[in-house]
Amino acid sequence: MPNSSTPSQTRIYRIVIVDDHPMVREGMNNIIRPEQDLTVCGEAEDRFQALQVIDTKQPDLVIVDLTLKDSSGLDLIKDIQALHPLMKILVVSMQEESHYAERVLRAGAHGYIMKQEATQKVLLAIRQVRDCGIYISTTMATKIAATLTGKQRAGNQASITSLADRELQVFELIGTGYSTRDIANHLHLEIKTIETYRARIKEKLGFKDASELLRNAIAWTHRLP
Repeated sequence: MPNSSTPSQTRIYRIVIVDDHPMVREGMNNIIRPEQDLTVCGEAEDRFQALQVIDTKQPDLVIVDLTLKDSSGLDLIKDIQALHPLMKILVVSMQEESHYAERVLRAGAHGYIMKQEATQKVLLAIRQVRDCGIYISTTMATKIAATLTGKQRAGNQASITSLADRELQVFELIGTGYSTRDIANHLHLEIKTIETYRARIKEKLGFKDASELLRNAIAWTHRLP
């Protein structure tokens, strides 16, 4: 008679990787593949493909980059949250954590890790999201706590965080050289809508004219090392 107290085999945690760079996806695969409790069950390079793969594979966790082909990772996060509210999402991005971690958590993600740290920390982040529900760095946790308790001082960074998700997306596209028409086509929106976003950005960030908006957008977009 078999021993009824024998523990059942640990369930393997299934992961989909969404990144528009094949080498990044392969690198992430190489990190996860040796782990007995984790497996990559699918990959995608853009928002549309990601939603198809997620719907088919029904993973436990989706790893998402913020910059995807023809779309924003933030939009994908919101889509996943709406369609699969129990699915975990971990953002792995080049974007500075201090500018984006709170934003992606509000959108529905469960963790944030910068690509520069991914090799050392991605397994820790995956398991922490799986076991504890959320992963952010100690530094970012301290900043969020300071914000919640009203101890964070105002400044340029606070101004950037005042932008709504779509406004920040438009601001970054301006910084990469997109015209108003280009941005409208890229985001599948009307030109007048983009002009409204531009006006809101100027007002929120205190820019006097379009030249100052462009200058600061370029500086912001190219701030990463």
